[in-house]
Amino acid sequence: MEKTIIIFYILINIITFSLYGIDKWKAKRHAWRIPEATLLGFAAIGGGLGALLGMSAFHHKTKHKKFTLTVPIMSTVQVLLMVLYFIQR
Repeated sequence: MEKTIIIFYILINIITFSLYGIDKWKAKRHAWRIPEATLLGFAAIGGGLGALLGMSAFHHKTKHKKFTLTVPIMSTVQVLLMVLYFIQR
């Protein structure tokens, strides 16, 4: 079970980080964008750290309060939940 959780956490964060990079790339080219709900949704289901790193690395969505407030909170909660889960094992 622990291995599955770790693999999921790593994959969802890689995917989320990639989505932020793709959306930034598309924004620069005035192309079809990834909806904000999708970006936040991936952050909410475990990709908070990937979203936070994507925002920082790509300088993307850093002026949107919806992102600058919720993504760090989601990321912190997810990391704390992971730590608590593995401490109790």
